[in-house]
Amino acid sequence: MKIILFADNEVGLKILEFLMKNFESDLQHVVTAKKNSIYRFAKKNKLKVSIYNDFIKLSNNLNFDYGILAWWPNIIPEALISKANKGFINTHPSLLPFNRGKHYNFWAIVEESPFGVSIHMVEKGIDTGPVIAQKEISYSWIDNGESLYFKAQIEMIKLFKKMYPDFRKNIFNKTIQDLSKGSYHNSYELEIATKIDLNKKYLGKYLINLLRAKTFKGYQGCWFEENDEKYEITVNINKIKNE
Repeated sequence: MKIILFADNEVGLKILEFLMKNFESDLQHVVTAKKNSIYRFAKKNKLKVSIYNDFIKLSNNLNFDYGILAWWPNIIPEALISKANKGFINTHPSLLPFNRGKHYNFWAIVEESPFGVSIHMVEKGIDTGPVIAQKEISYSWIDNGESLYFKAQIEMIKLFKKMYPDFRKNIFNKTIQDLSKGSYHNSYELEIATKIDLNKKYLGKYLINLLRAKTFKGYQGCWFEENDEKYEITVNINKIKNE
């Protein structure tokens, strides 16, 4: 098995550490978005590593079985996907076919859809390929966009570690997604969805879901405007203990 690992964020680093410790010979090349902690880890361990823009120039001369997208932020061009002998797999933080595309943690809460993490084959459509591994994640009223984000990270790392030993032996099933039962969202939808209209009537449950879905430290919450001023809203929900 020869893989090229496209790694980013904490998930990418943990997956790289796992592969380095247990299946180092599988790692033909590591690709990072920039010179970050993943890049430095690969260099320290004498792995072949490139920043993505530089890697593209080398890709014509590579022979590899799989490309693995570990929390990778960018869409891989079809020309590169076609170079893999067996294809690409992607780690997507939603319970596919629900919440394909962007802002999975926000839409799961707003639409009250099942949540989880999935590993799937990469095809032409965005997050449409057959699923090879999944884990559902439960959530409750005290969760928000931030907590779902970190739950997805933790469970994705666990799922990859569980899946990979059999995957490399070609022991896995492909489950075709029923896209008619799922959902897809573009990045531009978030700004529109999170504007609160002060003159509009909302169901209480929907409004609370909207506010907590956009609550994430360091990011703007839901927002509204009045008298040419803009305001944001975040919420904190705690369960009241029975006395």
